[in-house]
Order: sequence, then C-alpha cells, then structure tokens
Amino acid sequence: MTRSRTVRRLAAATAVGLLPLLAACGADTDTGTGSESHASDGGKTTAGSSGQLDIPADANADLKKQYLLENAIAACMKKQGFTYTPVAPEDPAASWDTYGADYALTKKYRQKYGFGIYAGIVYPDDAGASGSAAAQQDSNKTPNADYVDTLTPEQKAAYDKALGAFPDPKAGEKNWTGCQGEADKKVYGSSSAQERGTEATNRNQANAQALNGDPKLVALAQSYASCLRKEGISVTTTQPTGVGEMVRFQALNSAPASTIPTVDKDGNTQEPMSKEEALPLLTKDIELAMRDLECGKEFRAAYFPKFLKAPTSGGGAG
Repeated sequence: MTRSRTVRRLAAATAVGLLPLLAACGADTDTGTGSESHASDGGKTTAGSSGQLDIPADANADLKKQYLLENAIAACMKKQGFTYTPVAPEDPAASWDTYGADYALTKKYRQKYGFGIYAGIVYPDDAGASGSAAAQQDSNKTPNADYVDTLTPEQKAAYDKALGAFPDPKAGEKNWTGCQGEADKKVYGSSSAQERGTEATNRNQANAQALNGDPKLVALAQSYASCLRKEGISVTTTQPTGVGEMVRFQALNSAPASTIPTVDKDGNTQEPMSKEEALPLLTKDIELAMRDLECGKEFRAAYFPKFLKAPTSGGGAG
C-alpha cells in the first residue's frame, strides 16, 4: 500500500461525517434507482444504463446518503447540459479489510505486498499493488476524466462552475457551490457542510477517547507493543488508535523517496527505482509486515469491531 492509499484508508474511517462532504459524482436522474454492475472481485458499483446508481440493500444510513448525493449531483449536472457518471462510494468498513479488520485477507495481502511500499515497482501490472503504474493510470481514466478531456477550455470552465467547489471558510462560505451545493442541501437539509464537518470532528475525537480509554484494548495494545519490542521493532505509541498503524507508518517514513512514482505532463508514470532495486526491499517489507500482523492479531480482533462501530480519524489498526 502506498502513502496515498494509507491516507485514503484513514480518511475512510471518518466517512460517517466527512465522506459525504467530499463526494463529487453524478449521472442522469435523481430517482436513486437504476441498474448496477458488480465487478467479479467485489469492486465498486457503477452506474447502469439509466445513469444512476442503485443503493445497496445493506447500506447504512450514512452510506445511503452518499449514494443519494451522487445521484442528485448527476441530475443537476444533466440539467446544466453536462454528462457526469457516478461511481459508488466505498463502504468504509470494507476499506479496512486488508488493513487488519479481516485477518485472513490482510495476511494474504501482506504475504505478497508487505505494506505495499515497494509492491507497485515489483509488480507494475498488478492492480492489487496500489502503487503500480497500471493502477495509477487506471485511477485517472475514469468516465468523468475521459469526458472532461473532450471539452474545450471554455466548456471545462463552465463544467467546473456547474459542478461547484468545496466551501471556502476564508470567504465566509459554509456550503458547497454549484450542483454539489444543490445536491448537498437536497440530501442533508439545512445543516451546512461546515457544520457537519465540525460535528464529525467532534464525534471522531469522542470516539478516539473512548477507544483509547477501553481497558481491554489498552491491555491488548500493551501486549502488542511488548511483542513488537521482542521482534526488535521500535514502539513509539501504545495507544489503541495508533499502535496498529505505527509500524506501517515507520516503514513508510523510512522508505527512500525514489519509491514514489512521478507522473509527467503527458500523464505517463515513471518509476525512479528499478524492479531489481525494489525486490530485496520488498522482501524485507513483507517480513516486517508479517511480524507486525502476528504481534497484533489479538489486538486487531478486539479493536476493529469497536472501531468500525464508532470510527475515528485518529488512526486504525491496520
């Protein structure tokens, strides 16, 4: 997993209050119904022939609102004369499966990719390695990106204005502008994006305090840290919200800068480190990731059920 993927997973933990504020998707109508397709590997739902996303039957209230938000933005953009294809939001709970919430899936991932720092270089055509060139190029080739590429500069400016932007607190703005603002009001009512963001921040802080004050989790975190020390791994925190990400972040922070691909002006990804250079580093990364996983097995089994019920942006237990 790359630095960017780690950040995305942490962001996913705050989805109860924050991800709805970051949605920027759309399609054709605002009925909230339509056809859907599922990738064979459990990938995201995409808009069907109706241009709408179906809402999964098992979606919780917050995830449902994200689907409704995207469909509402779609309807608004259509009225403005633009095509905007929605992509289903990621279920925050599922996003943690290979970050420790599901031990078997995390083990399978780490046995091949470690923490994912070097995997994209060693396996450039493997979409499972999030840092791979193929994965990064695919992430840029969304239906919306392809559509925007067909617009003239004047049309693109009109498109951006119609879609709207995040509120600028410095300008005294509290709500999204454009279609995002219209959809936000339709789905979330009179409460502003800024107000909901503040509520989410307060909720995240309260959830973090609860997790870090849980006696069982505190004891298991201490045992986890003791195991890491026996393995010769540095321990910088024993807080339940931090200990599960600690080893990964240390590995990320100590990795050479050349592990990060660069993208030129034409969108071509260039890897500064060669596969031959990355391979022995990946082997060490796998060993470290597996030692961390085994030391934290009992901790994560107790932590994630509580974390996923009351997530916090303060950290996970990947």
